[in-house]
Order: sequence, then structure tokens, then C-alpha cells
Amino acid sequence: MIKIAITGDIGSGKSLVASLMGYPVFNADKEVLKIYNRNKNCFKKLKKKLPQYVRSFPIKKKELKKAILKNKRNIRIIEKIVHPIVIKNMKKFLKKNRVSKILVLDIPLFLEKKVLKSNYKIIFVDAKKMDIKKRLRSRKNYDKTLLSKLKKSQMSLNTKKNKSDYVIKNKFNKKILKKDVKNLVKNILLNQ
Repeated sequence: MIKIAITGDIGSGKSLVASLMGYPVFNADKEVLKIYNRNKNCFKKLKKKLPQYVRSFPIKKKELKKAILKNKRNIRIIEKIVHPIVIKNMKKFLKKNRVSKILVLDIPLFLEKKVLKSNYKIIFVDAKKMDIKKRLRSRKNYDKTLLSKLKKSQMSLNTKKNKSDYVIKNKFNKKILKKDVKNLVKNILLNQ
């Protein structure tokens, strides 16, 4: 089995690239939302650490956003509680899909958190900053200050790119991207 991790800038199209690969995808962002909506133990831990922000279950992203904007150290508090649950769920995903030829991990902080030690092919999704900004501004939950704080907690894009095995350009044209992803998957399979 080939395990592929997708990385890149916030808003670069990582999830789209992952979905176009045609294999099972573990999407960490979606997993976090499930945890916020379903995991009462996570809620209790966050409420204990951030009682002035986390008030009721299910956990509201708006409340966590306020906590992060108030103090950037709150990002670490949230991560220490949520990330172990995400990793546990990811391991279940890997076990459940172990017969698949390829598994795709759409985990924005894959390199920063050194998620797993085993051998992964890492794909960096490269897109122009101007295109990313335009795309992010169109999102209903766009917050420039929050985005800036999140980016500061991440590895530089150049470092991510240099640590990656492959780079795929996203010009935000789905037809072209689909073709490029298909060719990249063929290349990865041929080099195994």
C-alpha cells in the first residue's frame, strides 16, 4: 500500500487534489468537525481548559476562533486535546482501508506534527498567492487575522515544498488539475 500525504498552503486546494486521486481519503479538517460535533469527552477537556470560550456541546468553531484571536497560545491548547483524537481516528482509517492500493491523507499539519513515522509520499499543492487570497476571501468564514495567526504556527511553504516528494500546480482549473492528478498517480504507481 502506498500512503500519500497532501500538504500546501491554506486554501491551495489540498482537499480537491486529494479527492481527485480516486482512492480513499482521510480528511483531517472534516474529522475535526466530526469531533467537535460528536465527541463529548473532547468538549469536556476543551471546556475545562478554555471555560470562557467553550460553553456548550457541540463545540462551536466560532468559540474556538475567539479563543485563538484572544491569545495565540490557545491554538496549542486546542491542538493538544484534538490532535490525539484525530490521529487515533486516522489510524482506524488506515487499518480499515489497508487493502487499498493507495491511501490519501489530507492533513494540513502533516509535516509540522510529524503525524506518523512510516514511509509516505508527500505531495505539495502549489498555487499562486494571489489566487489563494482571492479564493479565501470568497469563503463565508474568512478572517484575515485568524488566518495570519494560523499561518504563523505552521512551517514555511518553502520548507514544506522542499520536504515533499512531488509538487503539483493548482491553477484552479478543475479539468487541468484532474488530468495532472491522474498523471501524478500513474507516476507514483510506476515508481513503486
